[in-house]
Amino acid sequence: MRHRAAKNVIRQRMERTAQALRANNMQAFCVDSAAEVLPLLEEWIAPGSTVGTGGSITLAECGVKNFLTSGKVKFLDRLAPGLTPEESDAVVRAHFSADWYLCSANAITDAGEVFNVDGNSNRIAAIAFGPRNVVMVVGYNKLVRDLDEAENRLETIAAPANAQRLSCKTPCAQTGVCAHCSSPQRICCDYLVLRQQREKGRIRVILVAESLGF
Repeated sequence: MRHRAAKNVIRQRMERTAQALRANNMQAFCVDSAAEVLPLLEEWIAPGSTVGTGGSITLAECGVKNFLTSGKVKFLDRLAPGLTPEESDAVVRAHFSADWYLCSANAITDAGEVFNVDGNSNRIAAIAFGPRNVVMVVGYNKLVRDLDEAENRLETIAAPANAQRLSCKTPCAQTGVCAHCSSPQRICCDYLVLRQQREKGRIRVILVAESLGF
């Protein structure tokens, strides 16, 4: 069990990051465990709302899928069984007019900058514009000092792990570290950094005092 002092330091860093996010016109919430995420989502998301998601191990670890498939909301599931590629693409595009979009982040800096990198870029496009509300659930393991550390985290943890999870035939899936490749299956094609937000409060970030996702 983690010592109370270590828990306090983690929580203190989360609170500093939350303050930086708020200064950048994003809402920020700090919770102690993954179990506290779902009650917040159920409080915010009205029954019947349309909800899309990005691919996220973090959301799965927080039990969000049960809420999405409960029938309380209209889940825009791009991975639903039986969808043709054309139908899946239509669901992805419907995310841009959704009431809510749920995802995680690759890293968040001490300055409250949210760092995300995609292959197809549907996730970062939805984060940047479209859905009326965006919620990012982020474990404390993704808090970094600055954008250089965020990129290092991507290249040594997030991208290799996701490439392995998705069975991508990339060098990083084999070696565990980015090779700055030109593979057709490269998953780190486009980069997005959220800084000051013009629409105050559209982005909500839930910081969790647990190690979640990649």
